[in-house]
Amino acid sequence: MIIFLRVFSVLILISMLAVTGWASSVQALWKIPASVGGHPWFIATLFDTYFAFLFFWLWVAYKERTWPARLGWLVGILLLGNMTMAIYMLIQLFRLPTDAPMERLLLRRHD
Repeated sequence: MIIFLRVFSVLILISMLAVTGWASSVQALWKIPASVGGHPWFIATLFDTYFAFLFFWLWVAYKERTWPARLGWLVGILLLGNMTMAIYMLIQLFRLPTDAPMERLLLRRHD
């Protein structure tokens, strides 16, 4: 499972970097047309996305021991979203042996 999650996280990171790079080369983020930015489904999707980021961050806050680390990851997640989340997952996953049980990934380390 650890190997699958590593591959999955790398694919997400590469995909997000590629699609963000492509979108940035086509149109700047701040030039989104008002008809899109004010659309109810665009707003609902943003709420959904940021609430998902906050749910993921709750796990990060549980895993991390210090408030500077917790807040740093929160800022990264809120600014870069799934790219930061994939990086966090990769850091956690590469700290584990490939045969580690999922509990070692999900639970806080007690070193």
